[in-house]
Amino acid sequence: MDYLPSLATFIAFTAASLLLAATPGPDMTLSISRALSQGRGPALFVVLGTSMGIVVHTLLVAFGISALITASPTAFMILKTGGAGYLLWLAIQAIRVGSSFSDKPVDMSAPKGASVWGNISTGFWVNLLNPKVIIFFMTFLPQFVSAGDPDVTGKLIVLGLLFIMIGMPVNTIVVLAADKLSAWLRNNRRVLRGLDYTFAGVFSVFAVKIFMTQTR
Repeated sequence: MDYLPSLATFIAFTAASLLLAATPGPDMTLSISRALSQGRGPALFVVLGTSMGIVVHTLLVAFGISALITASPTAFMILKTGGAGYLLWLAIQAIRVGSSFSDKPVDMSAPKGASVWGNISTGFWVNLLNPKVIIFFMTFLPQFVSAGDPDVTGKLIVLGLLFIMIGMPVNTIVVLAADKLSAWLRNNRRVLRGLDYTFAGVFSVFAVKIFMTQTR
């Protein structure tokens, strides 16, 4: 059994994954907001959480479960309603808690004293409850394997893990860049408060897009 992609497939997949990893989405918005409000450590745990969500999405695609979810109108409605609701909750937290009312960094999408697991969990659920990610992985990963390949399941899993290995450095760079700006922003509270509303708006837009997602 050979689960590793060919060199041509590896190059094409890497190029596509780098482009997709650099595309803003709810997970990147969350990690940036966490870096600005609480620092790079918690933000990196958010990145870890979103990566764990990708592991689950990869397994769902590899074993055909994603196809069953999108084929069921009820299951798909529950999924996208939950995802949209979670992002709206993050938007409300961004405005209600904010990040400019304290001299200390405040996490604007998790309760006070949020643990490492809390940060990981937030990133995980933002990713897992996004039906667009399910649809994306259903259409993206299979392009790099042959339908009749006897090792298709193993190859899909390897590609999913490769996607994580490619995406995590990109997200880490974004987090570190945002963290560099955090000290300056905390000394410019009007700008920081403006970012609170900006992140709330972005989360709300993503929530609407997720709720309007169709399987076809």
